[in-house]
Amino acid sequence: MTTNERLETLDAMRTKEFGTLPDLLRLHARLAPRKTALIQDAGQIEYAALDRLVDRAAAALQRDGIRPGDVVAICALNSIRYAVAFIAALRAGAAVAPLAPLTTPEALGLMLDNCDAKILLADGAGNGVAAAGQAARPLEAVGLDEATPFPAFDQWLAPQGTAPAPVPADPDAVFNIIYSSGTTGTPKGIVHTNRLRWPQICGGTLSAYQPDSVTIVSTPLYSNTTLVSFLPALGGGGTVVLMKKFDPAGFLALAEKHRATNAMLVPVQYRRLMEHPGFDRHDLSSFRIKFSTSAPFSASLKAEVLRRWPGGLVEYYGMTEGGGSCMLLAHEHPDKLGSVGRPMDGHDIRIIDEDGVELPAGSIGEIVGHSPFMMTGYNKEPEKSAATIWTDPAGKRFIRTGDIGRFDEDGFLTIMDRAKDTIISGGFNIYPSDIEAVLAQHEAVAEAAVVGVPSDRWGETPIAVIVPNEGFTAVTADEIREWANARLGKTQRIAAAWLASALPRNDIGKVSKRHLRDEYARRAQQVEEAAGPAGAR
Repeated sequence: MTTNERLETLDAMRTKEFGTLPDLLRLHARLAPRKTALIQDAGQIEYAALDRLVDRAAAALQRDGIRPGDVVAICALNSIRYAVAFIAALRAGAAVAPLAPLTTPEALGLMLDNCDAKILLADGAGNGVAAAGQAARPLEAVGLDEATPFPAFDQWLAPQGTAPAPVPADPDAVFNIIYSSGTTGTPKGIVHTNRLRWPQICGGTLSAYQPDSVTIVSTPLYSNTTLVSFLPALGGGGTVVLMKKFDPAGFLALAEKHRATNAMLVPVQYRRLMEHPGFDRHDLSSFRIKFSTSAPFSASLKAEVLRRWPGGLVEYYGMTEGGGSCMLLAHEHPDKLGSVGRPMDGHDIRIIDEDGVELPAGSIGEIVGHSPFMMTGYNKEPEKSAATIWTDPAGKRFIRTGDIGRFDEDGFLTIMDRAKDTIISGGFNIYPSDIEAVLAQHEAVAEAAVVGVPSDRWGETPIAVIVPNEGFTAVTADEIREWANARLGKTQRIAAAWLASALPRNDIGKVSKRHLRDEYARRAQQVEEAAGPAGAR
């Protein structure tokens, strides 16, 4: 089959109203069996071999009782086996619950219970093994590497040549449940259907993912940020290079070695790459386009990426929950780098005030959005799901972002601030209330407030202000911080803390977190001034 014939067959599949990622994998295995599908470290796998391995894993899931509508949880770092397990769950008709391995075992246990996972596939890199013991009911577990006590993946697979029982494709079946955060209470599981994911799998609006594409995946597969790149990269029949953990030197070496064409990176990764002393010595001329999402991306950093890194730069603004999204083609609009672009085709984004009244163009208010990409809701959380919805006078449903912004005269959206207190660190959401709840468990803490402050390494990082209980005059802020960090997930750990006699509040008693950020900036300035000029002793 010629290249053109292959592309025509692929395009015919991707323009169908509905299909599945396992169907596309089967197609690529037939059209280009020897094409490299996945690369990880020194290993790689071709499309035909990947399709056969997915069959064996799907058959093993069905053998172990997985039926359409069940949930398969995966808690691991990026790997070829992770990708196999993900696609196999879909081929077996199950939904996938990808879990962050650095989350606390207690929180992971809550997630496993919330999604009613029937099986857990985990490696030994994080808390996946411990999480299995935290679930309220027993579940089967499989080890994706040799560092777990679970049955080994290779022995768990169905025998060579085994095919799973076919499962009819259901557009309204659940594709995945992605957990936004949580160390206390019930974490929120964001539910996406097959119907929602199919347009993303087909390559999105830019057709950036083609059979000759080479996409580096350096963010974790449990993140929606990663899936919106990984799914179309594999669906398009290209090659995906998986990194277990991002580091600038490793990324640059892989990009040059494999002649990468695409990558999805969060802003803090762009900053670390731009700061890497060897960046300009690497040949990155193969890049066609780079993407970014998940966190604020400064105009100056976008400009630097455009100046020093070949290929286009596209920023997406949106939520894992869905709703409206914006897209900024930074290479086409260098005068709009302070914005997040215009609404994508088919996306309706509006601005509302505190009372839920739509505001005219140019006004500042909360951003709400409607599109074909909208979550079903938070799993088993109808009240929280309802709280995310704004309905216009005609009855059209929008998802509230909690972000404050405005449109300029050209229709470009600028994010002014976040109404919610979510901290975005390294591209991942951290919720201050979760950290505050842990701090409140310390006997010396009367109350505490957590805010995000700028971080050169992570974009933002949490800091805490603590009001101690009477009688604990000897306790220090660092002692409480270290105690809390031992109980928090790695990404949630508090970078700095201080004691205060009271928290600043407004007239209605709400804690003013802006004042806390200002106080942190003042303290940081004092420390800098006390240190004197660079190199002073």
